[in-house]
Amino acid sequence: MTALLEVQNLKTHYRLGGWLSRRRVLRAVDGVNLTLAARQTLAVVGESGSGKTTLGRTILRLVEPTDGRIILDGQDISRLSQARLRPLRRRMQIVFQHPYASLNPRKRVGQIVAQPLRVHRVPGNHRRQVGELLERVGLSASAAKHYPHEFSGGQRQRIAIARALALRPDLIVLDEITSGLDVTVKLRVLALLRELQAEFHLAYLFISHDLSVVRTVSDRVAVMYLGRIVEEAPTEALFERPLHPYTQVLKASIPEPAARGNWNPPVLVGEAPSPVNVPPGCRFHPRCPLAQAVCREVEPELRELAPAHRVACHLAEAPPHFYPHPPHPHPPHPPLSPSGGEDKGEGEDR
Repeated sequence: MTALLEVQNLKTHYRLGGWLSRRRVLRAVDGVNLTLAARQTLAVVGESGSGKTTLGRTILRLVEPTDGRIILDGQDISRLSQARLRPLRRRMQIVFQHPYASLNPRKRVGQIVAQPLRVHRVPGNHRRQVGELLERVGLSASAAKHYPHEFSGGQRQRIAIARALALRPDLIVLDEITSGLDVTVKLRVLALLRELQAEFHLAYLFISHDLSVVRTVSDRVAVMYLGRIVEEAPTEALFERPLHPYTQVLKASIPEPAARGNWNPPVLVGEAPSPVNVPPGCRFHPRCPLAQAVCREVEPELRELAPAHRVACHLAEAPPHFYPHPPHPHPPHPPLSPSGGEDKGEGEDR
């Protein structure tokens, strides 16, 4: 399948400190390699502070890369000037985690959704286009007359999705967009994303800390820890046989309703090291109960151990599942319905 996006040895570093303090480097993204095929969904998962949000913003050039290459449909965009990058921005959009913060509270929804059309001088009747976009995401065209604060969290996220769709992009970065939504609303938003992907031939970079959500929407999963990818695989392969110890604990931490309160999720020992003080060797070794001398001295390379399954772990050839798994099998996923009208307790869809 043709690669829409290729990320090669991408780094995003920040220099900290000033004249009176020692300068330090924060390695938010530190040598990431990824490929995303057209019309596919690649999920990037990890704890808070793993660098996944910075990765998404760097790919879109909202944050400038320190090093590496970002190749969009065969063109390296990592060093393009803003003037040359501007026409390419039509092809890549983002939906942020907090829609209320990303939607201008002083503007009506119609103005917000139409803004990309105006900025990029898209021809046609913008009012009609906005109405069609709002209806496509499960809202009514009359929502254009209202302000963001008049809508619930799930409805505001639909508005943000409509804005991202306005330019008919090839790639959308979805940054924790289901965070804070209740289960019913979350399922409907995910179902909507699936429908839109099929209809508009979209590729998604889906950033999340929630593996249970990732399993329902992604074709591939990349697990990120302290600025680097530690495992990447097709979704079902990663869930059936995670090879990296960090991935194992993330999987084992997925809530299991069938456990009925008898399941205590595993807890990682200690805090993740700071990206300012990255430990030598494997970045996970300070928290890994299997760590050996080689783990503390040599950083493992991301290598393929199964078809399309890459892992950065010295012990991955025969990985013991040292974190216990829930006492019941993972329940089947409930059917997803993209219909609007969620959040009835927070206000009706407009």
